Amino acid sequence: MNECNGHKNRSMGFICVHFCLTLQMDEQNNDQLKTKTDKSCKVHRTTDMDKNKPAYCVTDVPPWYLCIFLAVQHYLTAFSGIISIPLILSEGLCLQHDSLTQSLLINNIFFVSGICTVMQVIFGVRLPILQGGTFALVTPAMAVLSTPQWKCPAWTQNATLVNTSSPVFIEEWQTRMRVLQGSIMVASVLQILVGFSGFIGFLMRFIGPLTIAPTVSLLGLSLYTSAGDKAGSHWGISAMTTALIILFSQYLRLNPLPVPAYSKTKKLHTSKFYVFQIMPILLGLAISWLVCHLLTVFDVLPSDPAHYGYLARTDVKGDVVSEASWFRLPYPGQWGTPTVNLAAVVGLLAGIICSMAESVGDYHACARLAGAPPPPKHAISRGIGIEGIGCLLAGAFGTGNGTTSFSENVAALGITKVGSRAVILLSGLFMILLGMLGKIGAIFTTIPTPVTGGMFLIMFGVIAAAGISNLQFTDMNSSRNIFVFGFSVFSALAIPDWITRNPEFLETGVKEVDQVLRVLLTTHMFVGGSLGFFLDNTIPGTKQERGLQAWDKAPLEDSLSSEEVYDLPFGITSCLQNQSWVGYIPFCPWKRPTCTLSPGELQQLAAYSNVILG
Repeated sequence: MNECNGHKNRSMGFICVHFCLTLQMDEQNNDQLKTKTDKSCKVHRTTDMDKNKPAYCVTDVPPWYLCIFLAVQHYLTAFSGIISIPLILSEGLCLQHDSLTQSLLINNIFFVSGICTVMQVIFGVRLPILQGGTFALVTPAMAVLSTPQWKCPAWTQNATLVNTSSPVFIEEWQTRMRVLQGSIMVASVLQILVGFSGFIGFLMRFIGPLTIAPTVSLLGLSLYTSAGDKAGSHWGISAMTTALIILFSQYLRLNPLPVPAYSKTKKLHTSKFYVFQIMPILLGLAISWLVCHLLTVFDVLPSDPAHYGYLARTDVKGDVVSEASWFRLPYPGQWGTPTVNLAAVVGLLAGIICSMAESVGDYHACARLAGAPPPPKHAISRGIGIEGIGCLLAGAFGTGNGTTSFSENVAALGITKVGSRAVILLSGLFMILLGMLGKIGAIFTTIPTPVTGGMFLIMFGVIAAAGISNLQFTDMNSSRNIFVFGFSVFSALAIPDWITRNPEFLETGVKEVDQVLRVLLTTHMFVGGSLGFFLDNTIPGTKQERGLQAWDKAPLEDSLSSEEVYDLPFGITSCLQNQSWVGYIPFCPWKRPTCTLSPGELQQLAAYSNVILG
């Protein structure tokens, strides 16, 4: 019996040797495969004419001059979306007539966006994905600022009564900013916990296209009042701006302009530059801006503030550029100690959840366009956690907003075919630098109001359409899906409008409860997203019908097969590799430890085990 047990123990030991040998040889084969895979992106560039393959993958580093050019391009792509957020918030913060403070907010949001981009590329999801302000927090923030407690006094709406250096006026807007700051910081803690705990994976099981579609589309639809008011200040200028952006982005985007270029092989020659595809919004703004300036110089536009068209003048903002400092370093708490409002926190939490769901989709889209494998769970958890830290920093620095992945820049990867994260890292550093130049922010505030309105008509329309495009994953021949989406969107437009016109209906006798209900029920995306989430998860339907099957399906072709692109930098992953406890941390990459015997020792053990077991 003992002899038999002894043979059994030896047999188990040799089976372990076989298992160890298999792991070791698999690891060697994987190393060889990885070596071939690392070169696959470059091989595809020269041997495959498929235009969908990236020219530079995630880990590639383009030439320095191309890096600089593409970094500036990504900045320009995010430019319109980032500057529009403080311009919208300025209405709720009573800052319509304080251009200098608006310029400070623009500097702040660029500075924080740059910091968050650098953090995301180095320590977060590690994909070439740029971070910027999020419209998901604009809607609840404006809902909070429109409540009776925080609604701007009538005198702040009159430019003749506003003294921007008055302590009374400064306290008026800073009080509102401090409430947004503290509430964003508290709400961001949820995103940090959901990200670094790995809970985001569980949460995404219940959030599908029929939840995201009404939520994101309502971000754009709910801002129609702001866009209409600004465009209505001079419909002629707004229409010109809109027409120019449409002309450049849709009709001329595939028409390159010849520009002089020089290389060692071709010497001086002409090269194709797709300027209309790269910066259509910036070109449209610049031309309309120039037209407004000429109309101002020749005194075509009215000089009386009471007349229609006055806001199209370029001298409305006074000497804001000359008053702004050349260099300014944003710092946390610059508007005073942040305060917290329960209603604001609850409303902003709805925006945070929407932002997280949208970011997960952006990660998968970015990986596909950058030639990387689908992001593993640990990378997604880190990405969401870093975005939470970004929102915390944005609140502390006083942007009045948070940060999230910029979908516009993910789309730009598909246009340029450059998925290098080195480019995005440089773009983040570029935004940090511009965030410290006070004159840059001041220049942006001098954009005439109708020009901004024309840009908003394009941007908010695209945001609404981007949300609706999520329905492509669902079966829209299904009456179930048509009902869920249609009812969610229409209710989200009707309920907030009725609550706004009948505020006395929500009076429970408890002030805090009244504020929370008013903020939630006047936030379009919360109403629409909540209804979509509830109905989609309770009304019977197959995964294919709901779009969950196509939503989860990640394309694997033409991507690097190794997930090491998502490993932590500076050798951190290698240092933690042999620590068993790392496997229990959701945001850390970890692989099963393998044997470290030499090939000769493995062959001897394998031969010996074959003799014993044979």
